[in-house]
Amino acid sequence: MKRAVLIVLDSLGIGEMPDAPGYGDAGADTLGHIAESKADLAIPNLLSLGLGNIEGVTKLKADAEPKGAYGRLTEMSKGKDTITGHWEIAGLYTEIPFKTFPEFPEEFMEAFEKEIGIETLGNYAASGTEIIEALGPEHEKTGKPIIYTSADSVFQIAANTDVIPLERLYHICEVARRMLVGDVQVGRVIARPYVIQDGQRVRTSDRKDYAVSPSGKTVMDHIKDSGKLVYAIGKINDIFNGQGVSLSVHTDSNMDGVDKTVQALHADFEGFIFTNLVDFDSKYGHRRDPVGYGKCLEEFDNRLPEIMGAMKADDILILCADHGNDPVHEGWDHTREYVPVVVWGKRLKQSVNLGTRASFADISATIAEYLSVSKSEMGESFLGLLTES
Repeated sequence: MKRAVLIVLDSLGIGEMPDAPGYGDAGADTLGHIAESKADLAIPNLLSLGLGNIEGVTKLKADAEPKGAYGRLTEMSKGKDTITGHWEIAGLYTEIPFKTFPEFPEEFMEAFEKEIGIETLGNYAASGTEIIEALGPEHEKTGKPIIYTSADSVFQIAANTDVIPLERLYHICEVARRMLVGDVQVGRVIARPYVIQDGQRVRTSDRKDYAVSPSGKTVMDHIKDSGKLVYAIGKINDIFNGQGVSLSVHTDSNMDGVDKTVQALHADFEGFIFTNLVDFDSKYGHRRDPVGYGKCLEEFDNRLPEIMGAMKADDILILCADHGNDPVHEGWDHTREYVPVVVWGKRLKQSVNLGTRASFADISATIAEYLSVSKSEMGESFLGLLTES
């Protein structure tokens, strides 16, 4: 009974891609700058699997005989956002990047406000934590939701849940998702609820993403169509708008995501476990906190033996990222970087250098071959490098 377990360490890039300057990301290196900023970075389990052996990773110590296979992935698609990265991991190419808006057109905002029955605040690009501090007092006084965007293709709506209850916030997001089509289509509408704790505005784990549906069939569809289970953990279900998902569970944090991944591993089924650990990106990359990012990476590393210990003989584990988010780079947005791929299984070869792969989609092609299902539109499997001939 075979299973593939894919955990996305959201935003853990490993160095600028050749086209990074065109995205304003020259010199970006998420993992390298974390290692420089936190000199005592302790991630022995990731290093034992080969993370430090990957081409271009120069700030970490290479393992003499890594227990896993390791390499780096190139993003073929245009963009550096969450949806583009995850869709390519799952086997879809995005040729035209999702539209981004420094602000949304006045005529759209007027129509949106009429539809939801209230005026809005903001409508500019900002850090989520900064804009709720800047506009929170007015929002809490007037009840007007806060609208903001970023260099990603997003329309984000923030609200204090004591002012706009969560279900009302979700409804407002659903209205926005329905209206943001055509010339104003964006990849995601995101609910950004917050509360006030000890006098501080704190975002909650009730974030919800409303994404456009995938442009074609992904490896998830092929696995589900074959009768096997696709078990989505974290924001995976939102990113794919539920397409190709058999079972989905929400997570409150990275560690909750690990807990629920381990729970899934203890269950008996054949198929695919797909987990996203978003704290790396949302709490530390966007907030430009390299030391906090490093501590978060250490927390995951400490749990890695537990994940591996819960795996059955025919399970394979793949760790990767979906883009970069260099915590020392200017601004607060994603960065165009290579991402790591680390693979381990009890019956897989060790110390295998997968090299620099041409696409994130090589992951989906490998999973498809391993689970004996149809492959998606792109990607080349590296399964043959991991198994005995």
